[in-house]
Amino acid sequence: MATNFDPNNAQNLIEIEKQFAVKAVEHAQTYWNLLEKIPPADMKLTKLDDEIYDHLMKTFPEFADPPHDKLVRLDEDWLKSDDGKKKWRDFIQAYENKVKDYNFGSLIRTDARLEYGETNTIFVTRIQFLAIEIARNKMGLNDGAHEVAKADVEKERLKKEKEKSKGAKKNGKS
Repeated sequence: MATNFDPNNAQNLIEIEKQFAVKAVEHAQTYWNLLEKIPPADMKLTKLDDEIYDHLMKTFPEFADPPHDKLVRLDEDWLKSDDGKKKWRDFIQAYENKVKDYNFGSLIRTDARLEYGETNTIFVTRIQFLAIEIARNKMGLNDGAHEVAKADVEKERLKKEKEKSKGAKKNGKS
């Protein structure tokens, strides 16, 4: 590999973009699996959860206002507004040397009450994902998602059990 690679002048190669997308989807699936298995209030995403949470609340006091509508349902236009971008840029930079892959892309649910889906997902940096999900977990805003994830797993288990018993009956076993 060339040692004089300049990422600022590199072309966006479609294969590299696909790899980033695959990683982001894998990350989202892993997080959803965690939400299914661990009560959000008990979840620890980093060693810096408390620091990240406190920093988020100081930088974005609108997230702290009950009933926490801005955290329950993220406003993509607000996140990407000039003011939002500047505040987030400063927030993100604070973690450059503290959180691995702090600026990698991650998928986040726009509505904390729902699962990942085409209309409930946006792309953010890893530290934005961590900050928002840490806050959602601490404030109980992911409790509903935890129940949805557990119900999804149970539905899938019952479906497989039903298919297995149908297969056994077809083969003359009951």
